[in-house]
Amino acid sequence: MAKSCIICNKGAIPGNKYKRRGMEKKKGGAGSKITGKTLRRFLPNLQRIKINLDGTVKRAYVCTSCIQAGKIKKA
Repeated sequence: MAKSCIICNKGAIPGNKYKRRGMEKKKGGAGSKITGKTLRRFLPNLQRIKINLDGTVKRAYVCTSCIQAGKIKKA
């Protein structure tokens, strides 16, 4: 099973990494061109912490946005 937040189910999302050639127009060039695209993964900021889940102490992966929002109770 892939790592994801136990509260909001936030996980990795796909995206692209772009390879560019040429100077940008705002820097005085003719404009940059995309010469290559490769797939990559954007990973959430997951922390492995002890939480109280239904009265039992459990170690789980929780994203930092859920921790900051107070959606979990730390053990």
